[in-house]
Amino acid sequence: MTSEHPMTSEYKDVLIAGAGFTGLALAVALRQALGPRFSVMVADPTLARPAVDARASAIAASARRMLEAIGVWQQVAAEAQDILDMEITDSRLDDAVRPVFLTFAGELEPGEPFAQMIENGPLLAALAAKAKDEGVELVETAVASFDAKPERISAALGDRRIVATRLLVAADGARSRLRERAGIAMVGWEYGQSAIVTTVAHTRDHCGTAVEHFLPAGPFAILPLKDNRASLVWVEGRTETARIMALPDPGFHAELEKRFGLHLGELTTVGPRQAFPLGFGIARSFIGERLALVGDAAHRIHPIAGQGLNLGLRDAAALAEAVTEAARLGLDPGGSQVLEHYQRWRRFDTLAMGVATDGLNRLFSNHSDVLRFARDLGLGIVDRLPALKGFFIREAAGLTGDVPKLLRGEAL
Repeated sequence: MTSEHPMTSEYKDVLIAGAGFTGLALAVALRQALGPRFSVMVADPTLARPAVDARASAIAASARRMLEAIGVWQQVAAEAQDILDMEITDSRLDDAVRPVFLTFAGELEPGEPFAQMIENGPLLAALAAKAKDEGVELVETAVASFDAKPERISAALGDRRIVATRLLVAADGARSRLRERAGIAMVGWEYGQSAIVTTVAHTRDHCGTAVEHFLPAGPFAILPLKDNRASLVWVEGRTETARIMALPDPGFHAELEKRFGLHLGELTTVGPRQAFPLGFGIARSFIGERLALVGDAAHRIHPIAGQGLNLGLRDAAALAEAVTEAARLGLDPGGSQVLEHYQRWRRFDTLAMGVATDGLNRLFSNHSDVLRFARDLGLGIVDRLPALKGFFIREAAGLTGDVPKLLRGEAL
């Protein structure tokens, strides 16, 4: 240990780097399952001054069940908008008609929609408040570096503290410094696309319908929010994104209306414009020595299916269950068996979702008439097969395969 750091250190059973949805949900789940004797710390400088996040997320049914099981969803349920129907169109920007080729409607169970929309800010605040209530130690600094030993990890925080832990969790985003420091490579590529995100108000009722317009540049998603509002995820090429983002308000509105249409009446932009570059990436390993990667630190996928946040919560549910089972048996929660179990559980599901979203983006984001004919034929066939549509709904809801307890709504 270098002389730059203080000579004293403290101990935590689990140290989580990153106070986003995945890191906070994991912290809450561990404390609830293992009690006050099991110490959990979350370190993230954004805790001092949370960034304004104007985005909204589609919460799949399994993720909502998890958030209910840990007592968070109840705090924000009134702000969530049920997605009662999903319409998929495929057209060019200047086409006079946008035919609907595929619809998804109905509920998983009576009264349970397959997904709900909620704004990121309230949900993140509810998770942070719950973590604090459960006794998670929240520190307003980053994990600057770490030194992994067979028996434990020694982590240096940005405030010059040293924390010894049996398990370090990298929940620090797509540009994870901890993943890089562990020497774990990310395999992937950039799409040459960006997602423009904003919120609009409209005069007509959306009736809980989400719409995904597939356009040659990329999908234009209209996602329903409470109070006659919609969250937009508008994918364009990088050059066109820069042009649109630089437009004055009237010009931006004209471009938006050209894609949105007038089916919901008059539009008003009520949220800031933000743009995010898109890419694909999967970590070569989800684990290192006493290290687990979760959320965007482990995987980065296209937003075409709205599964990014849900994948992260699946990571949190699986890792929480693996650690809880080990700790209750008196085993090392950061041992290789626990981490290998977590990796086996999550890696195939994540890779399958990544390949699926990558394939969908390549299939739809192009100008090929041949591909357009083939995909529209395929969408029409799926629309006429209720059993297949039901499978896709359960897949999107995160309820297929080996589902962790929390995602089934069961306590650990």
